[in-house]
Amino acid sequence: MTTYDTFAGDRSDSAILVELGSRLGALRIDKNLTQAQLAKEAGVSKRTLERVEAGQSAQITNFVRILRALGILDRLELLLPPPQPGPMGLLRHAGKQPQRASGSVDTSAKPWQWGEDK
Repeated sequence: MTTYDTFAGDRSDSAILVELGSRLGALRIDKNLTQAQLAKEAGVSKRTLERVEAGQSAQITNFVRILRALGILDRLELLLPPPQPGPMGLLRHAGKQPQRASGSVDTSAKPWQWGEDK
């Protein structure tokens, strides 16, 4: 199993949070920071940092603050890169960014054929 397989498949939300917390804790230790030091630098309580590292639910703003304090906020770019339209999207929208979604096309419907309307 590769490092990236950790989040693959049907992992539960809690299992993913535990993995994220574990990784944040390891990064903190690698930077030789105590929980109290990192919490202070991030502007969160020590208890909040403890909960995040334990894999408990946390506000996303606290998560972002912790990433910033660890100096890894730029890694979110890997998680959620800016959306890039595909070639058909570029043609369809003539270079303009769409402002809303039109919904998905129902591809399960059987296509109409000559003689079916009789």
